[in-house]
Amino acid sequence: MLGEPLQPCGTDPMTGFYRDGCCNTGAEDVGSHTICAVVTEEFLAHQRAVGNDLVTPMPHFRFPGLVPGDRWCVTAANWLRAYADGAPALVVLASTHERALEVVPLQALREHAVDVPADPGSLGG
Repeated sequence: MLGEPLQPCGTDPMTGFYRDGCCNTGAEDVGSHTICAVVTEEFLAHQRAVGNDLVTPMPHFRFPGLVPGDRWCVTAANWLRAYADGAPALVVLASTHERALEVVPLQALREHAVDVPADPGSLGG
């Protein structure tokens, strides 16, 4: 995004469709897990309410379950739905894949953008 190389989103927990820490995408990623979100309690509650439980661990998908403050590659459609419903997660633009723009307007992402320090681990989670 923004014409720069894609930066890592998070490794604790290990995120990404390919579980490589980045919001990389490809043909097999039909959900477009391209937005690097810093999840909040409100976002997690919204996702659960619309049938996308991001809290309950699912080891068979290598999914540990999320807590507020975790960075996670979420689908562009789910982020946009949360945005429309007033419960968007924060967004790390440098770690968000440009393909997210096929679904979500850049201005919406910028409205909820946060900076991540050189040591993202210092954000907690």
